[in-house]
Amino acid sequence: MEKYSINVIPNNSESSRKRMTSLPIRQTVNLISIFILLFSISLQAQTKTIEVCSSCKVKTIKEGVTLAKNGDTILVKKGIYKETQIFINKTIHLIGEDYPIIDAENKTDSVFAIKADNFSISGFKFKNIGISYTKEIAAVFVSHSNNFTIKDNILEDVFYGFIIQRSKYGVIQNNKIIGQAKSEASSGNGVHVWKCEKLRIEQNTISGMRDGIYLEFVNNSFVSNNTSKGNIRYGLHFMFSNNNEYHHNEFKNNGAGVAVMFSKFIKMHHNTFHYNWGTASYGLLLKEINDAEIHDNVFEQNTTGINIDGCNRINYKNNHFIRNGWALKFTGGCYTNIFEFNNFMHNAFDLSYNSRLNDNKFEANYWSEYTGYDIDKNGIGDVPFRPVKLFSYIVNKTPETLVLLRSLFVEIINFSEKVSPIFTPDNLMDVKPLMKPINPLD
Repeated sequence: MEKYSINVIPNNSESSRKRMTSLPIRQTVNLISIFILLFSISLQAQTKTIEVCSSCKVKTIKEGVTLAKNGDTILVKKGIYKETQIFINKTIHLIGEDYPIIDAENKTDSVFAIKADNFSISGFKFKNIGISYTKEIAAVFVSHSNNFTIKDNILEDVFYGFIIQRSKYGVIQNNKIIGQAKSEASSGNGVHVWKCEKLRIEQNTISGMRDGIYLEFVNNSFVSNNTSKGNIRYGLHFMFSNNNEYHHNEFKNNGAGVAVMFSKFIKMHHNTFHYNWGTASYGLLLKEINDAEIHDNVFEQNTTGINIDGCNRINYKNNHFIRNGWALKFTGGCYTNIFEFNNFMHNAFDLSYNSRLNDNKFEANYWSEYTGYDIDKNGIGDVPFRPVKLFSYIVNKTPETLVLLRSLFVEIINFSEKVSPIFTPDNLMDVKPLMKPINPLD
């Protein structure tokens, strides 16, 4: 048996002394742990699982939500549930078994409208979300909520997939969203986020929407490992959103590629932008972006790899520009940008520049158009490379001249401008062009 220790505390008076008994530290910690365990067991005993199915006591999801209390789980069995306007304002967990179908029957209401913390929704198939031109309708509409998870759902024929607003610490993971968008005016976005912080949008597949992922006033968030393809406008579109990171996403065959606007302190890396073709299409459109890092991305077979307008202090490093119409196109004042260790391979134009002034640095890139030599065999060309061709300047002024791209006349005027620059910036050159590609892709 463990003994108690006796502590004697002297008083100012010699005649009055008190004895205090205190438990050893280990025993005190053990008592606290037991108390916490008993409290957790007590909470678990109070929560319950509500089953919903056609043969269950509870036959609708809405009824299950009404009966549920904080901490309860609603298990929805396989079947078809024709429901909308399910309001949730409590901490509950909705789990679909074998992907029960929630058919909104094209009604102009969201299926779930949620204003609660610590909830989760997983394992459902949503279909036939109605279209409205006066209000936002989604399969799941979340507002003023924190610490939530929406994952492993399938959404088909939806107006908006998920709308998240004024919320924090949410996870939107491994959902498949398929729309039937015909025009921008009659379609919504797959994941639509407004005025949120600290979200994770990851491992989703989105197609056939207006924008795959749309963010506005969203800060300190991560968008990763998503596939956004075949959308009418942008695969990813965000504005006024700072301190975010976008990585390991694929953006393919979207109407206008990806648009990043009016934001700062952005990291975009290990993304793939490809097959975004069209007269106003880009792999990536940057407008008024400052203090960003763009590295280890692939821009392949886009009309324009990156269209840069009014962007400053961006580091572009280890990117691959392969078989694009234009690899880089500057359309506005851009200053103090650094391009280094990038591969420019087999693009019609590596660089289009619309100003005689240049404050950007190009150094140690690989250019497949480079025809210089390396006598000292150090891997760096002995002659600087000028990436701006005179013909790209002419095409910017008169787009119809593009039909002359492969003609002998074009080769002659490009050579003359390279020898004696008149229309292109004299200091826009790579003084250390690399002789071999950097980390070439298979």
